[in-house]
Amino acid sequence: MAPFLSSFLLPFCLFSFFSFSFSSKPIHKVYIVYLGEHTSSYAAEEIQENHHGLLFSVKNSEEEARQSMLYSYKNSINGFAALLSDEEAEILSAREEVISAYPSEGKWAPHTTRSWEFLTGYEGIDQKGFGFVESDWEPSKANHGKDVIVGMLDSGIWPESKSFSDEGLDPVPARWRGICETGHSFKASSCNRKIIGARYYLKSYEAYYGSLNTSYAYRSPRDGDGHGTHTSSTVAGRSVSNVSALGGFAYGTVSGGAPLARLAVYKVCWPIPGPNPNIENTCFEADMLAAIDDAIGDGVDVLSISIGSVGDPPTFAKDGIAVGALHAAKREIVVVCSAGNSGPKPATVSNLAPWIITVGASSIDRAFTAEIKLGNGAIITGQTVTPYQLEGKEYPLIYAGDAAIAGTAANLTGQCLPNSLSPEKVKGKIVLCFRGSGLRAEKGQEVKRAGGAAIILGNAMANGNEVPVDAHVLPGAGVSASDATTILIYINSSSNPTASLGRARTVNGIKPSPSMAQFSSRGPNVLEPNILKPDITAPGLNILAAWSESSSPTKLDSDKRKVKYNIISGTSMSCPHVSATAVLLKSIYPHWSSSAIRSAMMTTATLNNAQGGPLMNGDGTTGGPFDFGSGHVRPIHAADPGLVYEASYQDYLLFMCASTGVQMDFYYPCPKDPLQPYELNYPSVAVSRLNGTVSIVRTVTNVAQGKAKYRVSVDNPNGISVKISPKGLKFNDVGEKKSFRIVLKDRGTVMRGNGTYVAGSYTWSDGVHSVRSPIVVSFG
Repeated sequence: MAPFLSSFLLPFCLFSFFSFSFSSKPIHKVYIVYLGEHTSSYAAEEIQENHHGLLFSVKNSEEEARQSMLYSYKNSINGFAALLSDEEAEILSAREEVISAYPSEGKWAPHTTRSWEFLTGYEGIDQKGFGFVESDWEPSKANHGKDVIVGMLDSGIWPESKSFSDEGLDPVPARWRGICETGHSFKASSCNRKIIGARYYLKSYEAYYGSLNTSYAYRSPRDGDGHGTHTSSTVAGRSVSNVSALGGFAYGTVSGGAPLARLAVYKVCWPIPGPNPNIENTCFEADMLAAIDDAIGDGVDVLSISIGSVGDPPTFAKDGIAVGALHAAKREIVVVCSAGNSGPKPATVSNLAPWIITVGASSIDRAFTAEIKLGNGAIITGQTVTPYQLEGKEYPLIYAGDAAIAGTAANLTGQCLPNSLSPEKVKGKIVLCFRGSGLRAEKGQEVKRAGGAAIILGNAMANGNEVPVDAHVLPGAGVSASDATTILIYINSSSNPTASLGRARTVNGIKPSPSMAQFSSRGPNVLEPNILKPDITAPGLNILAAWSESSSPTKLDSDKRKVKYNIISGTSMSCPHVSATAVLLKSIYPHWSSSAIRSAMMTTATLNNAQGGPLMNGDGTTGGPFDFGSGHVRPIHAADPGLVYEASYQDYLLFMCASTGVQMDFYYPCPKDPLQPYELNYPSVAVSRLNGTVSIVRTVTNVAQGKAKYRVSVDNPNGISVKISPKGLKFNDVGEKKSFRIVLKDRGTVMRGNGTYVAGSYTWSDGVHSVRSPIVVSFG
């Protein structure tokens, strides 16, 4: 049987396999043994006994089998996690009832609010219906996601935040089957009618690292990091007025996208032991799979997972998030995941399964500007959210590379890495540092340690004009790559370079916006290039949301400041925007399939910024499908898509047969001649290595009221002929389905080489709805 399982996203961390020595000295590590779907409605106790029996078949005693078991997955997912030697795992994987047995890896990490106000205004409408101010509710629309349950796989939650108040909420929905698990600083009263459930999972984490160090982490659903609190409040936080980040930045009213939705918290990410454990977190697959299994059993409607793999993504069958999400999709639970923060390098996107909505990150129209005046009179606009200010005078200005201590690697001298700066050269000066290696906030800490007056943090060329802001521990500002180069040229050309740094302020209405974040991971899909990823983009740059009060705004151990709300960036921040949109759609259309909700968002996404121009990348280039998928999410447009593309659990199983040859469910054997992966009924079209002609059938479902007639228009990719038949579709009823054929033909007119892609689209229109699907083709 083929193996299977692994996945999670804001940046988390690396991990290697746990070893455990029994008396016979074999190496043991945590394996996930996947058995597919449950074959009948056994009680949980019976399922667990079956799992123990299977494990006992490779152990010396029943006691050893029970001690080796970490998790028994028994709600939807059929399988278990246990300590196994490689030999034991190999024996189990050869058994007929086992689909796969593979190591539980910790190579998963989180991908680290004006954003909602910007989203609704970006659509060119008022803020009603999907409104994000409580006085603007329109009950006939989404009603702010009332009583939809969203499950959050993350680092936990800070329940005392005003964003999680349950004031005015109705009793917990009767269909909820979850629990409120208590523990370290988390009581039963920590749950309420907003946070209706909370659990935590760390058996696989502790199997690798040993017992959790509770001096810097909570052994409970409480969030000691901030990431989980931030994502939870972005999805479903209540409207809270008079809120700002440290220093008063982004002052105003903050709200999640679905403030009346209910939250179910599943804590799966934990600190990596080390000199600064608060900086990096990791999430283990066995723990995440247990959380997804429980979330399915608990009754969530949407799963929001801002976690992803670090490094090369695992195959679908060995990806814990993908496998768990497949079981969620069978029950029409919408699963939304972050794309990752490894851009702008191509082929870096993670969470690649087609039953997952994969979200890239883009900017909003807000900046936190600070004027930098150079000694030669040049004025540069930086960005910052540090509360500290310099006196209104000029300071000596130095490049970090000219102040590095002896022994610093030549390629790192300008990076301001810990203990790399000479206090004798830096004291009292503004220091120009560059991004690249190390953490941004840590660079500011190093300048402060060396006695510097302030930091100017310059982008690397790959970061372009996109400036993520930081609450530095000293005065400072970030600048674009081109402005950093200007400053460096000035330093090198002056015998006495100086600069002054002005007070920062919040500025709204920045144009053009949005643009794609440079850090957002890009396509193509390295596992299956016949599925376009990412699917969509949403705000993820400099997002304000609730924060853990046990974590500083920079997460540095030396930073003792505490905040209730914080500004951070990542696809971890964009993922909950799309999750909230899914919640709102679920509220309006409770019987829609998860694939219909995905389709509604993708086919109504826009390729334009708020000013009507094309979506651009942070480096000034025009964006494309590998940057933003179908485009930028528009929640209100998604509520009336006209037509949707639907795919079932069986369709996904057939896709797995076609893409990987793996049979994921014993009840659905792979056919002898499976369809091609690009024949999955997906809202986008991707064909890899086209050589000649390809014919694809797509099916759409009418979800608009009344009769409708649609006509198709095509934007041909360069060098590709796209023919669609029929050219018109007529619908008489809601729910009616119509199929059409797409024929792609290589005209042979494009110079090609390895990695040559071309893009276009087709759009079905009825005069009211425009149902657009991107087309991406590479040549054979």
